[in-house]
Amino acid sequence: QVQLVESGGGLVRAGDSLRLSCAASGRTFSANAMGWFRQTPGKEREFVAAINWSGTRTYYADSVKGRFTISKDNAKNTGFLQISSLKPEDTAVYYCAGAKFPYLGGSTTSPEYYNTWGQGTQVTVSS
Repeated sequence: QVQLVESGGGLVRAGDSLRLSCAASGRTFSANAMGWFRQTPGKEREFVAAINWSGTRTYYADSVKGRFTISKDNAKNTGFLQISSLKPEDTAVYYCAGAKFPYLGGSTTSPEYYNTWGQGTQVTVSS
């Protein structure tokens, strides 16, 4: 089965940029879609972005559109989330997730669309 490991989080200042990485093992990663979610204590996991298996289609939550860029390198079995113009409200644990399917669809924003999750990486943005 696919195993995912996130990295790249840290303590940054508002306006800074970060690049999160999601290293995958297993042969199904390149064949399926991938997503990023984030979560803060006491709140449900929030959809951030998703990308189809080939990296040709993306979908973003309105709250991050224009600042976040999702990408996927199938040759390296790695996904990325490039974050620019960070805001304090972006503070959360960020999770990458491997989807059950290759394509994006109506359920892409739901955690139920994914069957593999990393342990998360903390992003903290100070004012």
